[in-house]
Amino acid sequence: MAGTVSHLPADALLSRRVQEMVINGEEPPHLYICRNGDHEPDQDVPTQLSSIPIIDLSLISSSSSQPSSKPDHDELRKLHSALSSWGCFQVIGHGISSCFLDSIRRVAKEFFEQPMEAKKKIEKGVLEVQGYGADPVPEEGQPLDWSDRLVLDLYPQDQRVPKFWPETPTSFRNILEEYSYKIKTLTEQISKAMAKSLNLEENCFLNQFGERAQLQARFNYYSCCERPDLVLGLKPHSDGTGYTIILQDDVEGLQVSKDGKWFTVPTISDAFLVLMGDQMEIMTNGMFKSPVHRVLANSKRERISLAMFYTPEANKEIGPEQALINDINPKLFRNFKDYAVTHWEYYQRGQRALHVAKV
Repeated sequence: MAGTVSHLPADALLSRRVQEMVINGEEPPHLYICRNGDHEPDQDVPTQLSSIPIIDLSLISSSSSQPSSKPDHDELRKLHSALSSWGCFQVIGHGISSCFLDSIRRVAKEFFEQPMEAKKKIEKGVLEVQGYGADPVPEEGQPLDWSDRLVLDLYPQDQRVPKFWPETPTSFRNILEEYSYKIKTLTEQISKAMAKSLNLEENCFLNQFGERAQLQARFNYYSCCERPDLVLGLKPHSDGTGYTIILQDDVEGLQVSKDGKWFTVPTISDAFLVLMGDQMEIMTNGMFKSPVHRVLANSKRERISLAMFYTPEANKEIGPEQALINDINPKLFRNFKDYAVTHWEYYQRGQRALHVAKV
């Protein structure tokens, strides 16, 4: 059965979804195979050896009840160190309750566990971004990811496409609406904290993102795979965003690359992983790094995550903050508009795009 499927064109494979292939007991078709069967023992660093910093945002952000409260400078230095070395951090003290985080995880799980016919009611076309499905077919020679997704634009609100918002589970829409508002508020706090860590005016990054900054949700469902040594849930890449806020479930699989090794991101139930995108590396003149990351497949358990992509508004020029440029630190990147579009073109080829913005 897998032999016949592997010779189907990519658009036919996309119409069947990874979940569907797993239910049918099929092995990964050749278009999904991107590994040689080795576990890369010298390249994979166990979770217990990873030291991705944990930042308590409550020690940095001013609260509405105490607007004049001073940030913890040790925590700011820790944030600066995390983003200049790892390009990511796990954030706690963000003000979103564990109970509510569990509710967004629950509706995501309930959505993906529905019969295929129910999910296909909001199925996207091969070339569309929003809706249920997977990425458009990449360029020839590039593998497909062992995952299914639901992608929804959240902000600006006039970019939403209501027909793609699931009607079942019935609580999905209301919970996502509340979640999107909370994350939008969180992006303001994180953007200000990052500016403070660089001794910049706290609104500088928010100004670069613009009043119509974009926020997009991507619910990821990584099905089990009997041959996790052959496929990847998500191929190695850096994000073309400003930064990405990721909520994981309790199944590990997300890895970031540092110093030529892959480090597994620990799962912390009440934490988000905040991952720098290429545009934040540009805005900070290379001081903050946009890390390459990937997702491993799992042979025993499915995995669900929710990535919130925070990106500058369309057609708005971004560039290195002027205060970060001097004789010792010359300008590394030129000003750029709609970098995310250029990033996507390179992503489809399995390449990074950051070099196109370099001076």
